[in-house]
Amino acid sequence: MSQRILVVDDEESIVTLIQFNLEQAGYDVTTAMDGVTALNLAQTKGFDLIVLDLMIPEMDGLDVCKQLRLNKVMTPILMLTAKDEEFDKVLGLELGADDYMTKPFSPREVVARIRAILRRVGQAQQVDKEKEITSSLLQIGEVIIHADNYEVLYKNQALDLTPKEFELLLYLANHKGRVLTRDQLLNAVWNYEFVGDTRIVDVHISHLREKIEPNTRKPIYIKTVRGLGYKLEEPNLDV
Repeated sequence: MSQRILVVDDEESIVTLIQFNLEQAGYDVTTAMDGVTALNLAQTKGFDLIVLDLMIPEMDGLDVCKQLRLNKVMTPILMLTAKDEEFDKVLGLELGADDYMTKPFSPREVVARIRAILRRVGQAQQVDKEKEITSSLLQIGEVIIHADNYEVLYKNQALDLTPKEFELLLYLANHKGRVLTRDQLLNAVWNYEFVGDTRIVDVHISHLREKIEPNTRKPIYIKTVRGLGYKLEEPNLDV
């Protein structure tokens, strides 16, 4: 069965271009021209991925993304934006988008990005992507990771993590005590070179810290190693 993709953009020429190339690549494509329609489709139909433009009428792409994540719809999202401001890109990732592309773009690159996201998601769902998992349960301090069912507990309370946050935390946990560069984390979690844009790693590390660190200014779990990257440590909870 073909994987189903929702393409959302208010520029008909772009929708037609993306739809044609995705259908040529073997995907089943549904289209929408505004945010409200996109939100309704995404919540009622089972899509494998959403290509979502930032500037669309009725409800913009950021609001659509935010609402989907609030409603626990975790379908991967590739955000499209004609803007080049760092704020828009980082905010999209913070709200739960999995990747972004800036217009203008190559149709071949869109297809390649989509394939990479779907491949990563498929591998993660089968728990095959992380080859070094030796146990379905990992515990670091008061953080407990259930790898088999994508659940993380902190102080016995379930955390609401995005898929990317979960994968990043799991990778750090499986390499506890090791310093991991931002590029290593990009390649491991995002599964392809992200044009050297390591800000994505920093954004997700920041959000993980907000969820598991008692004091984000003095982290005891995820430590920054200046000039190198990050490492996850067993905290000293007696201090």
